[in-house]
Amino acid sequence: MLSNNDILKKLRVALELKDEDVVKILKLVEFDISKSELNALYRKPDHPNFKECGDQLLRNFLNGLIIYKRGPMPEKKKTT
Repeated sequence: MLSNNDILKKLRVALELKDEDVVKILKLVEFDISKSELNALYRKPDHPNFKECGDQLLRNFLNGLIIYKRGPMPEKKKTT
């Protein structure tokens, strides 16, 4: 079974994203993360600086990725 860390790594490789891109994607949904925190997510689980990728971080990344690839949702017109 894939962990959230594995999913994040695989998406980063498949989409050819750099660390700066991932940070930018997370900022699109107002989720701030530093490059060093991000690198801790890519480490092996037995590494002393490994950090587990939580559901919230992965969810925010996926939501930011939608905005990054497609653009923001258009505003709905108000009907009166």
